[in-house]
Amino acid sequence: MTAFDLVAVFLTLIGVSGWINARFFHLPTAAVMVLAGLVGGGLLLLARSLAPTESGAAQLIRTIEGLDFPKTVLGYMLAFLLFAGAMQVDFAELRKRFLTVFTLATLGVVASTFIVGAGLWLAAGWLGLHLSLAWAIVFGSLISPTDPIAVLAAVRQGSLTKTLEVVLQGEALFNDGVGIVVFTAAVAIATTGGALQPMQTILQVGGEAIGGVLLGALGAWVVIKAIQSIDDYAVEVGLTLALAVGVYALAQAVHISGPIAVVVAGLVVGSGGVRTAMSEVTQRYVRGFWTLMDEILNALLFLLLGLEMLVVHVDLPLMGLWVGAIALVLIARLLVVLPWGAYFHIRQNERGPSALLTWGGLHGALSLALALTLPRGDEKVLILSVTFAVVIFSVLVQGLTFRSLAGWIARKSR
Repeated sequence: MTAFDLVAVFLTLIGVSGWINARFFHLPTAAVMVLAGLVGGGLLLLARSLAPTESGAAQLIRTIEGLDFPKTVLGYMLAFLLFAGAMQVDFAELRKRFLTVFTLATLGVVASTFIVGAGLWLAAGWLGLHLSLAWAIVFGSLISPTDPIAVLAAVRQGSLTKTLEVVLQGEALFNDGVGIVVFTAAVAIATTGGALQPMQTILQVGGEAIGGVLLGALGAWVVIKAIQSIDDYAVEVGLTLALAVGVYALAQAVHISGPIAVVVAGLVVGSGGVRTAMSEVTQRYVRGFWTLMDEILNALLFLLLGLEMLVVHVDLPLMGLWVGAIALVLIARLLVVLPWGAYFHIRQNERGPSALLTWGGLHGALSLALALTLPRGDEKVLILSVTFAVVIFSVLVQGLTFRSLAGWIARKSR
């Protein structure tokens, strides 16, 4: 099966599943695509068990198993999705909530990493499973950042105040870069047996983040100046596309945070650039292009997430650890957001901020992509299985009920 054939299968699944949902169910796209992937993967496994080894189902499964999911997410899709998501954020409101977003995206990720890691280590020992503390911390680091794609999809569905909406969006967009650095440090410690060096990790996170901010802002400024000198919507759309992939690729090459660079570029272009540098016609084309890019790539990413069940080792004895990990991730999330939730409730009379910030902190494809990059071994099998369970729960259960929770809290506050 060629790459073109595989893309044709994926796009057909996206189109058919999207039509069925729009026609009959009206559910969040993320949840529908994950379900489509899970159902599709299950049918393929069933077909393979009933058909000869060289059947079409067997060939398709081998092709999907050979797909480099981490590279697809981190190398190809993340730049486009982060740029599209950042363009939707209210930059003026984000500046007002900068301290909240900054602490949740940095200290919040680190705190959650250790809470979840220590808890999973204790839970694994209690269940008689071998998992060292260092590898449990690795799981905490990859699951603690909230997923920008899943969060932005949920926020669009929920009836949130501007404050909570921008906090969830901003945190999810910025904590990826921090999470990747913490994850890299945790894996290095787990594989080499080295000692934890908090100051070195903090300096590394700070350096990569500041570098990403500067590169993203500089790239956006150059593109805005270029756009101001012309009036051609096709060229201007192309310039924004070049900006998204250009700053991400350059950041990766010079070892600074690509996710943060592309988020900053998207924020600057989406707030000031679109409004001040583009004609009304170009604004419509740019907004429309990135909205479509966001929707199509979102659908593809969550479909792939569901299909990853074909490569994840599902071991029923691990179900107890799955339940424990889901509970731990939610508890850690609540502990991290509780101080800001109390602040918003007391100072701004927000209703249910801690509950909304906890339940809206979804985890998705980024966590699974990081888990798939782990070196081979028993630890990877266990961590990958638990990560998949947490991500599926987050997208399907939290994602499908977030709108209802937000609506219920909004009605209570009237």
